[in-house]
Amino acid sequence: MKIIHDLEKLYIEGPSAIGIGKFDGLHLGHRKIIEKLTLAGKEDGLVPVVFTFDPPPAVFFGFEENKGIITKNEKRELLEEAGIEVLVEYPMNPVTAAVEPERFIREFLCERMNARLIVAGTDLSFGARGSGNFALLNAMKSGLGYETLEIEKVRMFGNIISSTRIRALIKEGNISEVNALLGRPLRFSGIIKHGRQLGRTIGMPTANIYPDEGKLLPPFGVYYSIMEIDGIDGPVPGISNIGMKPTVKDDEEINIETYLYGVSQELYGREAKVEFLDFKRREMRFPSLEALKETMQKDRESGLEYFKSKGFL
Repeated sequence: MKIIHDLEKLYIEGPSAIGIGKFDGLHLGHRKIIEKLTLAGKEDGLVPVVFTFDPPPAVFFGFEENKGIITKNEKRELLEEAGIEVLVEYPMNPVTAAVEPERFIREFLCERMNARLIVAGTDLSFGARGSGNFALLNAMKSGLGYETLEIEKVRMFGNIISSTRIRALIKEGNISEVNALLGRPLRFSGIIKHGRQLGRTIGMPTANIYPDEGKLLPPFGVYYSIMEIDGIDGPVPGISNIGMKPTVKDDEEINIETYLYGVSQELYGREAKVEFLDFKRREMRFPSLEALKETMQKDRESGLEYFKSKGFL
């Protein structure tokens, strides 16, 4: 997948199908847009392109915190896996944010990107003051030679799927609903590093990764999870603790510590992705190391039961 984040290099030769939006969670609503783009690529020979904003306008203008459901790298990986051939990360700054929407359509979408199909959700906005919308796209399409496709919002559990809703659910720790709206498990990526090795003393060695600072985190606690590790076949079931482990350390460094079922070899330095499947319990400070060890053993036993019920073990 080609990634363009320099406007001087924003040119696409072949006719393209462009999806415009924040794509800040790549949830099922976003994936509906992506499916239309890749279908246009297969059936009509158009280059499937995602056009997004970096940072998202709401973050740039200070309306939202700079904590994402997915990181920039995760977004890139997921879009490439979905079949997108070009990703445009339109740089948001005072100059680019002030581009009038008519110029945005004519110069960026048509002249530079050769748009033949433009796809977006019903809440599309772009250009200065966010004044560009689908009505403007439709008004200009006959003169510029492109078609439009407006995608209705996707609903699940009685409500519209939105990144705002997913963020709220992550903060609540409602991982099962988060995963349903995303269409995949909530994921954290990193390099496995050394921890305090407390787990080794009770026969529960763990793999530690450190979440990206820009990633929105669920409540600190224990989660049923699976981990994909470079060089290890298949996803490995485990139980993960995300937090600061207040019983054994006093600093505020956040990590994700995962006990893996059936893995005993050294994993340090390997790339890993841990996916949260369900919530187990909140993080807490224990009165003693013995109390912590006893609870960790119970967590391991409950994890065995959970994964056996799911067919993992």
